Amino acid sequence: MTDKTDSLIFDLDGTLWDATATVARAWQKARKQVNFEIQEVTQETIRSVAGMQHDLIYDKLFPDLSKEQQKELMKVSGKEEMEHIQKYGGELYEGLEDTLKYLHGKYKLCIVSNCQDGYIEAFLEYHNLHTYFSDHECSGRTGKPKGENLRAVVERNQLQAPYYVGDTPGDHEASIKAGVPFIYARYGFREVEQFDKSIDRINDLTRIF
Repeated sequence: MTDKTDSLIFDLDGTLWDATATVARAWQKARKQVNFEIQEVTQETIRSVAGMQHDLIYDKLFPDLSKEQQKELMKVSGKEEMEHIQKYGGELYEGLEDTLKYLHGKYKLCIVSNCQDGYIEAFLEYHNLHTYFSDHECSGRTGKPKGENLRAVVERNQLQAPYYVGDTPGDHEASIKAGVPFIYARYGFREVEQFDKSIDRINDLTRIF
């Protein structure tokens, strides 16, 4: 199918960059701004929920909090996360920009993530990567699961033969729901058992495509 491919759609965290150190620092600051106790949130904690729809993370990590407390924590942590990402960015995977330059000349490139609204924009702005991507979508803006957002990006850009590149079982599930073949980024945060293709580093895409 690679000879017919017209586009590549990327997950963000664990696929294009690793921002867990920045996000963990944001959470440490957020903990001090609420009047109830929450567990320490580390880089490993962030990796453990990577790929989950943003609002569902709070049920998983803080099931003992009331809905009101979860809502307050989401507001405070979300604000800190955005401010930290805008100020400090994240760690791009080695070879990313060269890979994007190569792919951008041949395919439409898009991003679909389960992050909060504004997070993808902060990624693009901090690392000056706007020029490479035609479109992006996230659950934080739409309130919809990744599979629906992935399908929406395919439809509104009239993509005929896309691949979705991601690093979690949730990414694979979304690709199935959207009817898009899946490329597993082995270097990311999670193990995935089923996929159409796999890469060990981001610049492997230049070899495949």
